[in-house]
Amino acid sequence: MIKLLAVAATTALLLGVAAQAQDRPKASIAILKDSVGKEVGGVMLVDAPKGVVLRISAKGLTPGWHGLHFHEKGDCSKADFTSAGAHTHGAAKAVHGLLNPAANETGDLPNLYIGADGAGMGEFYSGLTSVGALKDADGSAVVIHAGADDHMSQPIGGSGARVACAVIR
Repeated sequence: MIKLLAVAATTALLLGVAAQAQDRPKASIAILKDSVGKEVGGVMLVDAPKGVVLRISAKGLTPGWHGLHFHEKGDCSKADFTSAGAHTHGAAKAVHGLLNPAANETGDLPNLYIGADGAGMGEFYSGLTSVGALKDADGSAVVIHAGADDHMSQPIGGSGARVACAVIR
């Protein structure tokens, strides 16, 4: 019953977001999968006037804070998601970290919180990229990491292994 409710909530979230975004020219919906290819949520990206809004719903993850990043390739084919490459960087290769005074990568995002029930959702804004930039020739990915991002350490803020991935095309 709980699984059915979680699937229904994820579907409702994505359908509701899709309905809100229907008049926007650049939007993307992607399925979030774990290392064995099981669906664990969804991602919706919508272009904003000076960035991108990311809505995410996830389930079946370890409770606590998780690093969340845009990765440079739309490829989640490897179980460890290294096929998604590094974080997106934009035109100039910047260093990692939203709190890093040396600048930001375009892949930098706030952490996602997963509750005691293994589920979480959030809405984030990034002024560092756009849907168009993320949907380049090889696409991009949204990756959830095992631990929290400290927003300073190189190269990934100490956020650890990749535990979920969604292809943006």
